[in-house]
Amino acid sequence: MYRQRIYSLLLLLLGILFHHKSMAQQQQLSSYQEAHRPAFHFSPSTGWMNDPNGMVYYEGEYHLFYQHYPDDNVWGPMHWGHAVSTDLIHWQHLPIALFPDSLGYIFSGSAVVDWNNTSGFGVNNQPPLIAIFTYHDMVGEKKGLEKIQSQGIAYSNDKGRTWTKYANNPVIPSQGVRDFRDPKVSWDTEHRQWTMTLAVQDHVEFWVSNDLKNWKRTGDFGKDVGGHGGVWECPDLFPLHVGNTQETKWVLIVNINPGSPNGGSGTQYFVGDFDGKTFVLDEKFKANVANKQGVWLDYGRDNYAGVTWSDIPKTDGRRIMIGWMSNWDYANKVPTNPWRSACTLPRTLSLTNTEEGYRLLTKPVKETDLLHIAAVKPYRIANQVLKSNASLEPTLGFVPTLSEVEFSFEKPQKNSLIQLELSNSKGERYLIGYDSEKNQFVSDRTKAGTNAFSPKFASTIHIAPRASKQKTVTLKVFFDVASAELFADNGATVMTDIFFPTENFTKLRLQVKGSAMKIKQLTVTPLQRVLK
Repeated sequence: MYRQRIYSLLLLLLGILFHHKSMAQQQQLSSYQEAHRPAFHFSPSTGWMNDPNGMVYYEGEYHLFYQHYPDDNVWGPMHWGHAVSTDLIHWQHLPIALFPDSLGYIFSGSAVVDWNNTSGFGVNNQPPLIAIFTYHDMVGEKKGLEKIQSQGIAYSNDKGRTWTKYANNPVIPSQGVRDFRDPKVSWDTEHRQWTMTLAVQDHVEFWVSNDLKNWKRTGDFGKDVGGHGGVWECPDLFPLHVGNTQETKWVLIVNINPGSPNGGSGTQYFVGDFDGKTFVLDEKFKANVANKQGVWLDYGRDNYAGVTWSDIPKTDGRRIMIGWMSNWDYANKVPTNPWRSACTLPRTLSLTNTEEGYRLLTKPVKETDLLHIAAVKPYRIANQVLKSNASLEPTLGFVPTLSEVEFSFEKPQKNSLIQLELSNSKGERYLIGYDSEKNQFVSDRTKAGTNAFSPKFASTIHIAPRASKQKTVTLKVFFDVASAELFADNGATVMTDIFFPTENFTKLRLQVKGSAMKIKQLTVTPLQRVLK
């Protein structure tokens, strides 16, 4: 046993040395100007990325860790990549935080500030940062074993720059269930305990601890409610005030793959109460998720594995989320090099009470205003009528693929399809808009460029039901080089989609098919490239 452990440690050391060499080689290949490279969405300089992990705020820095394979741009042995930001927009890449070891790959998880040093890892009266993650035993998986996933921790005493794994890992050994992963930990102020939410095949489990090292299972949720088209992953549990009231409800986010409304990976959520041991679904919300139906956070194909930052200061008070901007249906095949994947824009979550029950509103963080270019005036029009089956092509002094479009109009009395269209000289186009006949938003990338890499990528038009009943329809769309994020009706409906034109889109057009419509306001604001 002793020889085997020494052998494993030697392999790990050799692996680390190889990774550093490989990273140095790949850094020379990355220019941040490659085709389809995002201009203001976080992406790794090189290599593979999937789930965001360990988001934590500490001493003025937002930490973003992420599932990362540095040696190729397809999924491989998982590490935790690392970046920090002071404003959620401008990111600084840092060295890899966690490497695989003899216990396995480093799968998804979370991070917290241990303010009271309950773990005992703090030094010099400073609280340690604690990362909690899933170990995945790839050797055991290849042997067909069920006991392949366990939970480990690591700690940092230098603001997350270096990490030490706990000597007695795992803190939660395998429970004999193949899918047993993605621990999301938070401090439960009311019950004065650490709470861990774990994804376990088709449900979530709740575990509690006083010191982040010794854990006890207290409950489970979800076997008979919500979407069950695939494996449950990357959960998150947190309280939110309802609107501007003092009422508090708990939100449970669960990512699922496959099983989303438009296919593949997606994110559902539940609203209820947490008693320190388990989650109890709100009675009104229960009607929405009976018969294994889901309530969805994002109806696009490309927002997955999103979880929220811990330890946001009370003076800020926001619940901020970020997701992986891809889909397991095609993530390994998208035409990007030397990197693959990006993150969504960070988003603020809030809770509102509607006729159908409690619902989350999702909005881009206010810091996206930092992307505005002060020297370039936005394009604006207001109170204009666009005739039946007509179009409007704004004269812009900037590239529409780096822009924020705010668009509001009166819901047409008769049937109309109202869309924003990006296009290029090759006839490729991406469209996003609203279908008044079906009362739904639509995102169409079927002719938006390269799609032969997967038959699942552009086979259908994506749709999202309109949740708001207001007479005025509002759309806020962020266009990046190869993505669109729609926040409709103050965040009541959200869609995120990526696309890959063979040349950049250069034209923006507003078109209506069907009856005339009244434009209340249209503003197109240029956005700057911040990642390079």
